[in-house]
Amino acid sequence: MEFIGARMLRLKPGDVWKKLRAEKELVITTNGKPVGLLMPVDASHLEESLLAVRRAKAELAVTKLRRVSASGGLDRLSDHDIAEEIRAARKARLR
Repeated sequence: MEFIGARMLRLKPGDVWKKLRAEKELVITTNGKPVGLLMPVDASHLEESLLAVRRAKAELAVTKLRRVSASGGLDRLSDHDIAEEIRAARKARLR
């Protein structure tokens, strides 16, 4: 996987498109940090491609939530404890 600066995308888009065709995936960076992914998409499969990316992002989010809850011991809460937490949060929000 190749990394390219956002500046290159702005200044030399033709070079970026050539790299994209060759690499199939590019990571766009700003100040050396990844900020986006660039992937080729077939217009006839655009919706399916978007759905696949959205699913992958959702799976990553769930995995992160599970990891955070396990590290804090929250994965061992009973259904009753969870219901109490929800009630307390709702009560605090209404104040």
